[in-house]
Amino acid sequence: MSSVLTDLFPHPIVQAPMAGGVSVPQLAAAVSDAGGLGFLAAGYKTADGMYQEIKQLRGLTSRPFGVNLFLPQPETADPAAVDVYAHQLAGEASWYETELGDPESGRDDGYDAKLAVLLDNPVPVVSFHFGVPAREVIDSLHRVGTLTFVTATTAEEARAVERAGADVVIAQGVEAGGHQGTHRDLPETDGGGIGLLSLVAQVRESVGIPIVAAGGIMRGAQIAAVLAAGASAAQLGTAFVAAHESGAHALHKQALTNPLFARTELTRAFSGRPARALVNRFVREHGPYAPAAYPEVHHLTAPLRKAAAKAGDAQGLALWAGQGHRMARELPAGQLVEVLVAELASARTALSAGGAR
Repeated sequence: MSSVLTDLFPHPIVQAPMAGGVSVPQLAAAVSDAGGLGFLAAGYKTADGMYQEIKQLRGLTSRPFGVNLFLPQPETADPAAVDVYAHQLAGEASWYETELGDPESGRDDGYDAKLAVLLDNPVPVVSFHFGVPAREVIDSLHRVGTLTFVTATTAEEARAVERAGADVVIAQGVEAGGHQGTHRDLPETDGGGIGLLSLVAQVRESVGIPIVAAGGIMRGAQIAAVLAAGASAAQLGTAFVAAHESGAHALHKQALTNPLFARTELTRAFSGRPARALVNRFVREHGPYAPAAYPEVHHLTAPLRKAAAKAGDAQGLALWAGQGHRMARELPAGQLVEVLVAELASARTALSAGGAR
């Protein structure tokens, strides 16, 4: 593992920041205490809400951790398309006895205010999703001792990350659960993105900074594979959704291994941006018609998702999951890290033995 990263965490395991309540301080603390890198997700929180979680996490662990920010998005949505989608969702609002959200509730996710908090109260790592932060933002974080990670889904995006001065690029394969971190909102949701092993190899030949590989990783043998392909560490999200400390809804945890939810697909149904979720009724009925409109669609559907959770209806939830979801294990997060480390060691031993023949 790169010395930039080994100084932070001894095991090449990063817990993905999962917005929406999954990446709670208890989860991040357990992962960091076990020798991985725990992450908080600041997405969809206020700057003060983020700060309070950082304070709570610092009270739970003395180990390094990270905080993830969403980049503000350009105004590219077609208001007429959003209105059409709102009309389509009227039946859902009636079914759940709630109102649709206001699509104009804000599009910058409190980015500047969150940055100000992180500069006044520095954390070990800040990562960015949905684009590349300005060079001056990265430089300002470096001045307060914070390392910067930025997601990329292509080699071209990875080169942009390196040019901006970031310390680490997160290479996110198409297998990943949740939102694809593309730097521009592409219209495709057909799964035509780049698979993780191919992406890591391409990024390794394109940049000189360390790579964290993300996308469908659930076992130590997969971590060994991405390390062999050129990554310095692996980022796991879905694997930690089922962890005891995870803040995911119980229905979400159960759905990962429920035969009723047999597959995942990229969909705009819940947020207007491509995101991989378990296929449920909401995805089937609304995914084909959801417009490219983030965060407008996210705001529009937020009350529906909240009402579905309250009603205990998994068919109306955003069940974010990577392609390896059926391999999820319900364990304490620290124990899961230990199991992954043991599996990684076994995979490396087997690889070495095979190479010695």
